Amino acid sequence: MEGEGRFHKLVGSVAAIPAPPLDAPLAGLDHLRRLGLRLLGPFLSRSLLTDRERRVAVLGSVLIVAAFFLASSWPVVMLVLGPLVWGIPHVLADVRYLVARPGLHRRPLVLAAIGAGILAAGLGFGVRGGLVGAALALCVARTSWSRRLIGLSVVGALFLLARRAGWLADLAFAHLHNLVAVVIWWAWRPRKTRLHLVPIALFAAGTAALLLGAAEPLLAWSGGAEARWTGLGMRYLSWTLSPMPTGPFAARFVVLYAFAQATHYIVWLRLMPEDDRPSKTPRSYRQSFRALTGDIGGWILWLSAIGAVALIVWAFFGPGAARDGYLRLAFFHGHLELAAGALLWAEGRRAWSPPEAAA
Repeated sequence: MEGEGRFHKLVGSVAAIPAPPLDAPLAGLDHLRRLGLRLLGPFLSRSLLTDRERRVAVLGSVLIVAAFFLASSWPVVMLVLGPLVWGIPHVLADVRYLVARPGLHRRPLVLAAIGAGILAAGLGFGVRGGLVGAALALCVARTSWSRRLIGLSVVGALFLLARRAGWLADLAFAHLHNLVAVVIWWAWRPRKTRLHLVPIALFAAGTAALLLGAAEPLLAWSGGAEARWTGLGMRYLSWTLSPMPTGPFAARFVVLYAFAQATHYIVWLRLMPEDDRPSKTPRSYRQSFRALTGDIGGWILWLSAIGAVALIVWAFFGPGAARDGYLRLAFFHGHLELAAGALLWAEGRRAWSPPEAAA
């Protein structure tokens, strides 16, 4: 009893750690935000501020089109700077929306299932380990047996396919995990309109266009296939991101990954927050930070801030090496998305809705 009391006291002490003191800089950002809204006010429709679905569709569409042209012109820079700038914030979003908001941290069996999959993946089983985690999550899901068996059948078939495909399965998952985020966002909540399909259609069209070689003229114009200051180049990235490291499709797969990764960040850092919060109108930066602190706690924010500073310092000495180091440390989030996606399918939107969102 004494040991248990000490444990709960320790947990309470950790939970009571305040968030990093960012109120002053966030207040400055809010001031700039208000100034920008005043300047753009005559050109903005009021419905963009009051209609969540229209705002999300417009915002997502603009950002995805921008990501397409940036990835088509400077893919190497995108693949280096993207993880360095948005990597840790998007992992925070993963934890927030896939663990904290649905309350999975209060379900030990689900956490154990996801953890087992991540551990297996880290021990060298790759996507096969992640699929084991998804299968275990389905076993403890709050769902019907028929839905559970359908899910386990699909995951089992994917496991056998991954086992036969070998390293190609891990490469395919590296690309497809960007799509998983889009699917989770699509399924996150019921909607009154179909406006959310517009950014999804743009993402699908951009993917097809890049596989057909649409980026080649832009890439030739910009010279973005090489960026020596990053320490990485198209040849190295082709060996890690393409099933065929030489030939025209090698560069196409690299550009596609840059575009899909940017869309992945857009989903987790812009579209998911817009769709998840109870209020239909946008929050200020300070309000957003307080809500984030309430969801995941101050100690996680401190660890993230320290990790972000360390990553930036590392990047000054070697951007490419820092990017690769981040990817090695953050590998778990793809397998978390895989298991969480399986749970979301099995339990449905209503079971995953936080109380205030459901209301």
